[in-house]
Amino acid sequence: MAHTESGASEFDAPFVFSADGKKSLYFTLDQLQSRMCSGQPAQLEVDYTRTMMGFLMFDSHPASIAMIGLGGGSLLKFCHRHLPDAQLTAVEINPHVIALRREFEVPEDDERIAIICADGADFVRELSSDPSRRYDVLLVDGFDSEGQAPSLCTQRFYDDCFQTLSPEGILVVNLHHDHPDHSVFTGRIRLAFDGNLLEVASKEKSNSIVFARKGRRISVDELRDSDPLENFDPEVRAQLQREFSRISWDITQPV
Repeated sequence: MAHTESGASEFDAPFVFSADGKKSLYFTLDQLQSRMCSGQPAQLEVDYTRTMMGFLMFDSHPASIAMIGLGGGSLLKFCHRHLPDAQLTAVEINPHVIALRREFEVPEDDERIAIICADGADFVRELSSDPSRRYDVLLVDGFDSEGQAPSLCTQRFYDDCFQTLSPEGILVVNLHHDHPDHSVFTGRIRLAFDGNLLEVASKEKSNSIVFARKGRRISVDELRDSDPLENFDPEVRAQLQREFSRISWDITQPV
């Protein structure tokens, strides 16, 4: 996000590239933000989004999910289609991204979906002081043309995320694996959640997904023995089963 001399914010305008039946969202040509198959708009096309859905290994039927960062709406569309009992809130700071929601076939706001144009860090901070508003899952995937949004990587932000979650809520954070401050960011999450976290590299290794749980300690054995996709339809299992198997054998016990 750039700033004018007057202090007003100017948001980067993303662009859409269409080819071979797929639409892709970019800020710059070397930074893919999202991809959609036009024939299957709710399918997860980018590998790290399937890794982020690993929160189902902890809670296969969350009642409420908040997402910081909309992009092309891949995670929002998938959750809307396959988690019909979940209330979904997406927070996106860039109005140009929200303006592309129809281009990427993101459902309109209704009784289950709300898309809010706001700063994700401010949104979480406000929630953290309101005990009547808690989420079972909080997905953080906030990137712009400069990379990871600094306001979504601070200790204060991760502390606020902890407060915003329900008693056994799950925080899922997408980080760039090769960011020079990667270990600093994961250390902040570790501190906020008292070490109760797991980190999994996406299949293509460019992204690192951190899962942190509030409350009950994470048990790798429990995750490996569970079958979170047992009651989902074949469409979900076809997309996630292989990835969940990879996650379960890549993770190690948190310490």
